[in-house]
Amino acid sequence: MEAIGAEGAALEAAQPAGGSARGQELAFRGALVLVGFMGAGKTTAARVAAAALGARAIDTDHEIERELGESIASFFDREGEAAFRALEERVVLRVLDSEDARVIALGGGALGSERVREALARHTVVYLEVDPAEAWRRASGGARPLARDRARFEQLERERRPLYERVADAIFPAYCGRDAVRRALPALSALREAPSGTRLVWAEAASGAHPVFFGRGLLAQGFFYPQDGRRFVVSDEQVARLHRAPGATATITVPAGEASKTLASAERVLRELARSGCERRDLVVALGGGVVGDLAGFCAAVYQRGVRWVGVPSTLVAQVDSAYGGKTGVDLPEGKNYVGAYHLPAAVLCDPDLLATLPPEEIAAGYAEVVKTALIAGGQLWARVRAGVEPTDPQVILGCLRTKLAVVAADERDAGRRQVLNLGHTIGHAIEAATDYRRYRHGEAVAVGLLCALRLSGRENLRQEVAELLRARGLPITYSGADPERVVELVERDKKRTGGRVPFVLLEEPGRVTPGHELPRSEVLAAVKEVYAP
Repeated sequence: MEAIGAEGAALEAAQPAGGSARGQELAFRGALVLVGFMGAGKTTAARVAAAALGARAIDTDHEIERELGESIASFFDREGEAAFRALEERVVLRVLDSEDARVIALGGGALGSERVREALARHTVVYLEVDPAEAWRRASGGARPLARDRARFEQLERERRPLYERVADAIFPAYCGRDAVRRALPALSALREAPSGTRLVWAEAASGAHPVFFGRGLLAQGFFYPQDGRRFVVSDEQVARLHRAPGATATITVPAGEASKTLASAERVLRELARSGCERRDLVVALGGGVVGDLAGFCAAVYQRGVRWVGVPSTLVAQVDSAYGGKTGVDLPEGKNYVGAYHLPAAVLCDPDLLATLPPEEIAAGYAEVVKTALIAGGQLWARVRAGVEPTDPQVILGCLRTKLAVVAADERDAGRRQVLNLGHTIGHAIEAATDYRRYRHGEAVAVGLLCALRLSGRENLRQEVAELLRARGLPITYSGADPERVVELVERDKKRTGGRVPFVLLEEPGRVTPGHELPRSEVLAAVKEVYAP
């Protein structure tokens, strides 16, 4: 382990994630423009955000009604949708061109206009997602002309969703609270300094919220968030030679690989933080893959009873999975991740450009997590993956991280839904431990574990399809180096066991994955034997 000396000058102070913007002069690229389907809460969010900024919220639907002198519903019913859309376009373009507008809520259908979409390029566009069932509950039964037939309403939401996502600079998933945009104002303001094309995904869970910045060139262009506090970087020796976090006060390195994810390594990192003068207002920066993220996040959780940390994932495994959710920890000889803490980051900076330095075998290892996440998500993400899209495709990475964040939001502490993320991991972790964490990368072991999980799920056709996907990327579909009995023995010591039984995650079909299944030892052993190739 090595501490690399101080760099950089004093840091510019800025509001951390989740803080209040009141009393601060936050600037944005253009105005904050809230878009989304009917019932997404755009008007409410705009009012709350505008109040925090000391500005006036402009709702384009209200502007239209003021100009008409009547309700949108009555005009729509009398003149028809085409006439309304022409009027809407004119009013929206006028509002977007106004120099005084700081926070704007657009009507749900305004993005149907190409001229409106072009005008939004000058502004910071915030997309508020909404569950279609919840949108119907909020919007139906009132005066909205397009919220009278539920089937048509839901079809309209599916048609418009790609438009919202295409123009969005920031995405606030449906699980976010109504106050989320206000709390995210400092992070939204930081988008001005980010490379072109950077997106913000707001993450929320029971213990807190934070931004995920996703964009190419974040590190190369010196972007970092939050700006306050000194930055104490933890990295591995290989990554530290290739990448540098901007404005690092000190960099602490560990040897690359799972062997560094131990209590001994944690003690060395913690002592180096203390020797380097890290204080509670400072930041621990995890620059590396899953091992570094787990180790640095754990050290941040326990150092001085908790300091903030920022994840900068540099591997595909980390960018699609391990960098999100706040699970931190180290291994014991008795089992993987046996010591740890839940500690959400202050931010995650996900830069796909960092993947360019990865060797092919590391990309392949990350692909196993891509397949796992796509099986959990189903829908469009699974369709992309099974069609053979490159695992480093930005849309695939973004889809995976959004899937992970949604699962974590529903169950941060692994009491139920979050356990689906262990698909393929129960046996995969046991294979890693049985081979002393030296024979297989994490993703390689997960690839074999996925095939076992699909066998245990009784989904033979899907198992064969997944096996072909894994094989095509150079991943193993069998393992060696440890007897199946030894692997099952380690499965039975999995940290998630309760009452002496280990729950398994099984899959009915892509998008329908369920946790908590207890299986006979004989079935588990048979599945492991099937992938054993001595």
